[in-house]
Amino acid sequence: MANKPKLLVLTSTFPRWQNDTDPPFVYELSRRLTENFSVTVLAPHYPGARRHENLEGMEVYRYRYFSEKFEKLAGSSGILPTLRKHKLYLLVIPFFLLAQLISLVRLCFRSQPDIIHAHWLIPQGFMAGLSKLFTGIPFIVTAHGADVFGLNGWLPKRFKTFSLAKAARITVVSRALYQTLTTDQLHDKLSIIPMGVDSKRFSPARQPKDTNRGRENRPKLLFVGRFSEKKGVSYLLQAMPHILKEFPLAKLCLVGGGELGKNLKKQAEELQIEDNVEFCGAIPNSELPDYYVAADIFIGPSIHATGGDTEGFGLTFVEASLSGCLVIGTDVGGIGDIIKNGETGFLIPEKDSPAIAEKVIYALRHREEMQTIRKNATRYCQENFDWRVISHKYSDLLNEVTTGTHTEKEL
Repeated sequence: MANKPKLLVLTSTFPRWQNDTDPPFVYELSRRLTENFSVTVLAPHYPGARRHENLEGMEVYRYRYFSEKFEKLAGSSGILPTLRKHKLYLLVIPFFLLAQLISLVRLCFRSQPDIIHAHWLIPQGFMAGLSKLFTGIPFIVTAHGADVFGLNGWLPKRFKTFSLAKAARITVVSRALYQTLTTDQLHDKLSIIPMGVDSKRFSPARQPKDTNRGRENRPKLLFVGRFSEKKGVSYLLQAMPHILKEFPLAKLCLVGGGELGKNLKKQAEELQIEDNVEFCGAIPNSELPDYYVAADIFIGPSIHATGGDTEGFGLTFVEASLSGCLVIGTDVGGIGDIIKNGETGFLIPEKDSPAIAEKVIYALRHREEMQTIRKNATRYCQENFDWRVISHKYSDLLNEVTTGTHTEKEL
């Protein structure tokens, strides 16, 4: 496409290098948008990452905001978990915000983008709104979950209100987020468009490296995610002794890292299940499909954390479903958009270890019945969450704003 419109993607989460463990969804969406847009990405710097590079048709800039060894605010744990674990990083926040705004305004004047796509209401949506005051460049903002559910103080609420008011369009990744944000004033510019997954990478046709999958006497259970409060991993560990009574050779693989890692390992020892629980660490995104395809059941025991934060959508459930895993998840946040109870998986109450154990045991005892559910889930996710579908929706939305077919409304 000649003379593609220019898109500037503003994000705090973006792969820092090849085989990174950071969530790749902003990268995956942005690179697919290069088909119809000239894409530039602005993200925070991290020690060891390049300040400027070209990745698959995208020009990527990473802005400095502090002494390099302290530029870990937006690392693999995420901003909020980093702040909870390292209180001193609160001192870095003003520099982070100022550097993001200055870098954004400079890049806007230099590259003259037609539109900005800001990921998360805070801080990126807020900064895109401030930038608009200087540059006049319209923006859309995507709320992913923690920015809505987990930031409820007086000042964050003011920032969010400003972001929502200044945005040309707002997307949320689940119905739960839509119901939280929708108002009469926002209704016309609010849409549900989730993030996606590559159904070619995550596929039940992929050959597992571990040939134990499907063996009735050696079931493999899997969790993938950060070891944070809202992921509810402790409830999964509490369920394991009950599961092991029925299936003594069951193995639980926990993929991820985070601030609760040491506590979870200690809990496994106290429950005397350490021989049946493997802490696999944070795995590069390129290797994740092998873990999914080797598992029989994926379990996501997410909860409402202290302060209200919960699962915005739950891409790991999509990845697992596309890989042929049976999925079991709690009925919180956006998980219900993926799991239709009894049709594409099972929904259970949050913070309920006996319910986790009961559903896992039932699934392992009724493997033929589960085959139908697995196939339903794979088909449903292919039709609704493949990146081809999702990127087209975002491309159409961005074109609406850049071509003026959408009438922009500020509140």
